[in-house]
Amino acid sequence: MAKRRAWEDEEDEAAVAPPVPCWLCGRDLGEVVEYHHPVPKAKGGKAREPVHPICHRTIHAHFTNSKLGRIGENVEALRSHPEVAKFLSWVAGKPADFNAPTKKRER
Repeated sequence: MAKRRAWEDEEDEAAVAPPVPCWLCGRDLGEVVEYHHPVPKAKGGKAREPVHPICHRTIHAHFTNSKLGRIGENVEALRSHPEVAKFLSWVAGKPADFNAPTKKRER
């Protein structure tokens, strides 16, 4: 086994990528990551953003694909929705891999 020098350890620590934040809530992502298309694929969207599974379900519980197509990549429009804002304040202190049932879609 080769010896490691102190400066080699520092390089290894620097090589670790910083945590990626969730596109919707801004908390660091955990082990399970889903990808949300801000503009749905059915509406021609190609971009994908990393989100927690609970955040992804919340988006689709409150917005139809048509509405998401009109909003586009404007995450602030999603965050300003009253129910989503309430969810964001509730989930803010939860751990990255927190999971809970999500309300059914509003129709």
